[in-house]
Amino acid sequence: MKKNLITAVLMTVATTIVFGLVYPLIVTVLAQLIFPKQANGQLIQRNGKTIGSRIIGQGFSGPGYFRSRPSAAANGYDAANSAGSNLGPTNQKLIDRVKSDVATAHAENPGQPVPIYLVTTSASGFDPHITPAAAEFQLPRVARERGTTVEQVRALLGKHTEARQFGLLGEARVNVLELNLELDERFPTTKQAKAQ
Repeated sequence: MKKNLITAVLMTVATTIVFGLVYPLIVTVLAQLIFPKQANGQLIQRNGKTIGSRIIGQGFSGPGYFRSRPSAAANGYDAANSAGSNLGPTNQKLIDRVKSDVATAHAENPGQPVPIYLVTTSASGFDPHITPAAAEFQLPRVARERGTTVEQVRALLGKHTEARQFGLLGEARVNVLELNLELDERFPTTKQAKAQ
């Protein structure tokens, strides 16, 4: 029995070292060498300052910006609490929130059907993408606030629309942060233009 106990303890120590230290260290080193940008969170920097990540959504509330999907993560886009709402389709709180979001969207773009991505949350609460239809719905407001034409903003939207991965995985999507950053560069709002 003593021999079995010693063997068990030694195997526990050995597997802890191999799988708890050596393996993660090798994977980390390989990731940093082969995919450094992805391994470090695909951070986006402007003027030496990190302003976001390409793979983590964030909220935009200004009228001159494309808006992300709503977030149910605590206080909205709260990185300490990644989760969906877990509210079922018959939950009155969810129904009221969606109705309110639909009414707000209809006030912004009357007579147009509201894309579901503008009123429903993602499972994580940090989806960095919206559908092209959700972005198209927002075009008139963004163009008006930026003092440009819908066609100019639509061309920018087309540039930031990503197709399905490998032509078959997922759906077409638009990265909201990247689109809004280029909007700021190409069509600054009046307030931004004064600050420059």
